Amino acid sequence: MDARLEQLRDALRAQLKGYGQLAVAYSGGVDSAYLAWEAYQVLGDRMIAVIADSPSLPRTHLAFAMEFATQHGMPLRVVQTAEMERPDYVRNDGARCFHCKDELFVTMERVLPELGMTTMAYGRNRDDSGDFRPGQKAAEQHHAVAPLNDAGLGKAEIRALAQAAGLSVWDRPASACLSSRLEYGRPVTAEALRQVEDAEDALHALGFRQVRVRHHGELARIEIERGELQQALSLEMLDRVTQAVRAAGFTYVTLDTEGYRSGSMNALLPVASLLQAKASHAA
Repeated sequence: MDARLEQLRDALRAQLKGYGQLAVAYSGGVDSAYLAWEAYQVLGDRMIAVIADSPSLPRTHLAFAMEFATQHGMPLRVVQTAEMERPDYVRNDGARCFHCKDELFVTMERVLPELGMTTMAYGRNRDDSGDFRPGQKAAEQHHAVAPLNDAGLGKAEIRALAQAAGLSVWDRPASACLSSRLEYGRPVTAEALRQVEDAEDALHALGFRQVRVRHHGELARIEIERGELQQALSLEMLDRVTQAVRAAGFTYVTLDTEGYRSGSMNALLPVASLLQAKASHAA
């Protein structure tokens, strides 16, 4: 580990020491997993990892998150969130992520006394400031802290530190909730989320590691990381992809030639919608 990474890790640990009893919003992705692991190293039983379970969390992600916590002996609590009961969330406009994170932090606040914790943390990092992320406003309103961001850690540094610590999560593909795959304006339903989850599971089974199935009604738009895209470009594999995705309930299947990119659905939002969502939840 080079000196700069050590300084960043030490800055993170200094942040964590100041929190006392800490509940970490934990999904099993590299950011929240590394944050939870470091918090456990620093705070021991004065921390707990909290998984928010709902139809928007893939079952494979839940299983991995629980396995990772068990492997490292971290205290863990699974809570049920009810964002699907919020009309503002189900409507799926530009502020959907705000309502999702608001539900998460409301639920965590409810169980904090029972858990014996006083502070909530989540896995925002330095690189998360570049995209449209209304969920950060919800975190601010609920006074959730962001130790990775405050210590100056970006995604590359988090992966490097996780690798140096020997954590299997270090090269785990980027992940996001299933609702992020639905085009804005399409209501979030359990059936739509199931379609996306089944289709992505089928693509992973075909050997693709970093994929997104974007839900456009009867049409599934598949994004595959560009380094893996060549693997899909044979008639045989295209037939297998089509069959797998249609089996999940889609009528039409298309391959996005730009490949996987985080937050690609945000490009479809009108500028006015983005501005309105930001204004609606301004402090």
